[in-house]
Amino acid sequence: HLHTLAFNSNDLPPYRDITPKQLEILITQTIFQTTGLQGLSILMDDVDEFSASTVIAWLMYTRETLRRLFYNVRTSPNVNILEICGRQKLETLALAHNSITGVEPNFQRFPCLKSLSLSHVSISALDLSLLLTACPKLESLELVNLEIAMSDAQVTVELSCPTLKSIYVEAISLDKFMLEADSIERLHLRDCALELFELIGIGTLKYFKIDDVSVIHLDIGETIDNLEVVDVSNFTIIWPKFYQMISRSSKLRKLRLWDVAFDDEDEVVDLETIAVCFPRLKHLALSYELRDGVMHYGLQGSSNLENVMVLELGWTVINDLFSHWVEELLKRCPNLRKMIIFGSVSEVKSHEECQILANFTSSIVQLMRKYMNVEVHFEFE
Repeated sequence: HLHTLAFNSNDLPPYRDITPKQLEILITQTIFQTTGLQGLSILMDDVDEFSASTVIAWLMYTRETLRRLFYNVRTSPNVNILEICGRQKLETLALAHNSITGVEPNFQRFPCLKSLSLSHVSISALDLSLLLTACPKLESLELVNLEIAMSDAQVTVELSCPTLKSIYVEAISLDKFMLEADSIERLHLRDCALELFELIGIGTLKYFKIDDVSVIHLDIGETIDNLEVVDVSNFTIIWPKFYQMISRSSKLRKLRLWDVAFDDEDEVVDLETIAVCFPRLKHLALSYELRDGVMHYGLQGSSNLENVMVLELGWTVINDLFSHWVEELLKRCPNLRKMIIFGSVSEVKSHEECQILANFTSSIVQLMRKYMNVEVHFEFE
């Protein structure tokens, strides 16, 4: 009656002293006692290498009933998961530290697969495209630290998946990344270096997050009226172009601009712009920055953020103006329920820095006496 088995080298401290061969026998004995396994997870980060023939035996024995496979096993030679598990009933497939070559969409087809994750996998741009073609029902895709085989001087990945709803891309360096997805709702890029990223769709995107990404040309489509969450951090931004992309997103509920550097030093984003363009905003997160006497996310205008209920504010370098900025933001959010303040505190502080921090603490205490209905949290690093 057992439906799920998980083997993880990190969970096996008593077995650290046994050889990979002994561990193979243990896993084999366990798997072969099941008759209808639906979920199999074999994550062997700390094991040097397994026998390919043994691993193939596990997969051949379970493939007809498997719905979920999480596979991180080093073997010699490499095991072709697509060939063994294709044309079966897999709905979730997560591969790590594996290589994929010569994808045949007609033969290695995954008719039921909805979630695909590739981590530290070696694959060519063509095979990656063909693999998505072999998954006609794919909804979720994760690509982490892929080794993209180069066919020419320029590395270009072009993917098309009409059923895709969510994509997460991390630690990938490419010249061009183009994605065509008419059902896409979630897009998250993290720790990537890209010359061009282009999303081609029909305006279904709801969640857009970009964190620590270097990209020269970013295009997430003309019709993004359905955007509900925009989360940008550790990013250099050309504000007019980016603002032009998201300004029509009147349904925006969460906006996060954190540690954002502006490409043009004269660019300033003010609260008036945010308040007018995003009237449904409920969650606002801004990191304080004062450069050359100019405050980003300035207090120009008089429009209130009527629907904002959660406010996240933070600093990298604190000064006495921060308290004033926090107070003015509180005034602009009449229906606020929760405020979280993030701060960076160095190990060695001068007397002047300590005094600024003390003044800030005192001012916040006085300020919150006026806003007794607002829940306040502090997080320091």
